[in-house]
Parts: sequence; structure tokens; C-alpha cells
Amino acid sequence: MIQFNEIMQRIEEVIAAGNDNRRIYNKEIAQALNLTPEYFAVIKKRGKIPYEAIATFCRNRKISINWVLFEQKPQKL
Repeated sequence: MIQFNEIMQRIEEVIAAGNDNRRIYNKEIAQALNLTPEYFAVIKKRGKIPYEAIATFCRNRKISINWVLFEQKPQKL
């Protein structure tokens, strides 16, 4: 089963890599996903995964959505 926290952790890794690996806050994750911080807090509490926002994030950053959602390495595709 896909876990919200695991997905957000991988998104956080991508964001941190572009920001000198400093600590990333929920507000920054929400901004990267083009979500309001308030909405992000609600979906985090409910464990609701914003698939469309993640797909857009992956497309814009040119990263594999399979890695973000399933931690599947590209060579396994």
C-alpha cells in the first residue's frame, strides 16, 4: 500500500537536493506541489495522496513518478 509519509519523504529529498540538503518544511513541500499549506496540512492529516500534484511535480522536475510513488528504480521499469 502506498504511504503518504513515504511519498512526501521522497519529494522532500528532491527538494532538499536543490537547496543544499537543508531541512525542508511542510510549507515548502506544499509550495513545490503547488498546494496551499492549509490544504497540505489537511491531506497530511487524512493521509490523502495528491496524485495530480505529484504527477505535475515529477514532470516539471523530470523525475520518475514510479520512484516517487513506489520507490521503483528506473532500471526496473
